[in-house]
Amino acid sequence: MIARYTLPDMARLFDDRARYTTWAHVEILASQAQADLGHIPARAVQDMRRARVPDPQRVAEIERERDHEVLSFLAAWCEDIPQPSARWVHHGMTSYDLVDTALGHTLARATDLLTAAALRLRRVLTGRALEHWDTVMAGRTHGMHAEPTTFGHKLATHAFAVDRSLHRLAAARRAVAVGTVSGSVGTYALIDPRVEEHVLAALGLAAEPAPSQVVARDRHAQLLQAVATLGACVEQIALELRLLQRTEVREVEEHRTGAYQGSSAMPHKRNPTTSERLCGLARLLRGYADTALENVALWHERDLAHQSVERVILPDSLCVGHYQVTRAADLVDSLTVDADRMRAHLDDTGGLLYSSAVLADLLAGGTEREHAYRSVQAAAHRTLAGGEDFGTALSAHGVRTGALDPQRYLAHHDVIRTRLEKLHELED
Repeated sequence: MIARYTLPDMARLFDDRARYTTWAHVEILASQAQADLGHIPARAVQDMRRARVPDPQRVAEIERERDHEVLSFLAAWCEDIPQPSARWVHHGMTSYDLVDTALGHTLARATDLLTAAALRLRRVLTGRALEHWDTVMAGRTHGMHAEPTTFGHKLATHAFAVDRSLHRLAAARRAVAVGTVSGSVGTYALIDPRVEEHVLAALGLAAEPAPSQVVARDRHAQLLQAVATLGACVEQIALELRLLQRTEVREVEEHRTGAYQGSSAMPHKRNPTTSERLCGLARLLRGYADTALENVALWHERDLAHQSVERVILPDSLCVGHYQVTRAADLVDSLTVDADRMRAHLDDTGGLLYSSAVLADLLAGGTEREHAYRSVQAAAHRTLAGGEDFGTALSAHGVRTGALDPQRYLAHHDVIRTRLEKLHELED
């Protein structure tokens, strides 16, 4: 992923040096287990521990000749391991015992970083939702005024969506925090299963229960689906804020620096660029998730078609998701909310968004439903056509009603607030 949409903590997990460091760690763990079992000399493990992790440039140099990254890594590493200890490196293992076990460890750590960012986003959303719980505004369906709601309620909806994504991420982490040290077709033909037990316990990973040569790729697909779903939840937040920032609405606004410039040609522009960027990144995440599904089906005990794909989609998905969620939390945390404008917009249609309460009053008073509906509808159409206040139009149609007050729609709102407070109190 390009640096523009990558944060340093996540990027460090996926660079070549970090990958080779993890590979060396896995090799040492496996060799230590082999030595403990008496299968290789203890001196060999000591020499491996003293060896430097090979420089990525040296690995690349060897790979240009060998066309095999794992063998090139091992060759570069063994340049710093004396003989005869070097002959015991990778003993009884196949390439993907190393690659997939290291990958499981890296993906678990990356998911932890993403989870921490999502927890912060949930916390920011619940905090601002409670702050604006009583900030009344027009609810909109199909882009049109519907009934009164509050900005806090709107943010609460997004907070619970992020919370559901956190549960999906937790399940996906369990799925990918898996490794295997089981040999060329997963039968432990040349390696003791106790080696795998030692390696995976040290890394905090579970074992692939019935391995082939690789860890099953439905696991990685599950992770990228969870990341994409979280990205879609962020997109929904960002899309809502984009819509509320339109010139004719202007109920919220992204934070601006004093030097902000929105257009090279139009000095007045204050564009919702952060929200737009977050929406765009969600499209990438969905693409990565779809591609991960293509990697599930491999030939027999494995083929290599998935590898080139994963080199792109796994780091990119985690980097983009982490960036997107982090920036979404920043956006909501610094958002300017115009409560007065929200309240004023309730009257934009002359009280039409109270029509459901008027209808309910007529029905409660014994009016036949079709007649009640048509009477209220006719008054609403009169208001829309002539700009007449809805209450006046209702009177003209013989409908008597009490005060049109948004608080009537919020009589049971505290039920939702109680749920929100419980979510807000959860530990990050």
